Amino acid sequence: MFELSGRVALITGANGEIPRAIATLFAAAGARLVLTDIDEAGLTAFADTLAAEVLVCRHDVTLSADAQRVAERAAERFGRVDAVVTGAGLYQHLPLVSVTDEQWRHALAVNLDGVFLTVRALLPHLSEGSSVVNIASMAGHRGSLDHTPYATAKGGVLALTRSLARELAPRTRVNAVSPGLIDTRMMQALDPERRAAMIDSTPLRRLGTAGEVAGVVAFLCSDAAAFVTGEVVQVNGGLHMAG
Repeated sequence: MFELSGRVALITGANGEIPRAIATLFAAAGARLVLTDIDEAGLTAFADTLAAEVLVCRHDVTLSADAQRVAERAAERFGRVDAVVTGAGLYQHLPLVSVTDEQWRHALAVNLDGVFLTVRALLPHLSEGSSVVNIASMAGHRGSLDHTPYATAKGGVLALTRSLARELAPRTRVNAVSPGLIDTRMMQALDPERRAAMIDSTPLRRLGTAGEVAGVVAFLCSDAAAFVTGEVVQVNGGLHMAG
């Protein structure tokens, strides 16, 4: 396990399956946590299961005012933020012919604007040697059938990650993780035949787990990755490579 004792980690969308796994691993590694989500009640119930000091904040990542409020509460409670994981996301099955203006804008607001607004609000509070890890997606690299708004936003997250890595260095490292087929409700919602075909195309021939994504995020937030910035780590069992 990577050492995170005493570090303050802020995780958005923390009631989601992958962010929950990240929070659980960070708590076990000794981190103090700021967990944010639009579902405050669900997040509070989850936070109560963690053996860590936790600050829970309701947070609509599409709202600049919410991001600013979260940043201020984190600073008041802990004085600084050492790690940021932007886990909030919205994945919808939306064939292009049926995408409305509102759906398009909302998908980009949650999946892309939310990353920018969160990081911008936290800038005054990021510690020396801090780390930002953005949760992207293989869809941002390859596109995704019937998920164009999501894939477009995640492609933006990849570009934003590289730009932030340049602008925030040397104080803060910024990287991204691109999960592939992870065993979550999102994956289970796919058409079974399509899901089976995708698994068959994956060199490791299985779905990944949220815990496996969390392990990579923990590495990127630890001193073991002290010379890593501007990178995207693929966590997809080789599917991206296999094309």
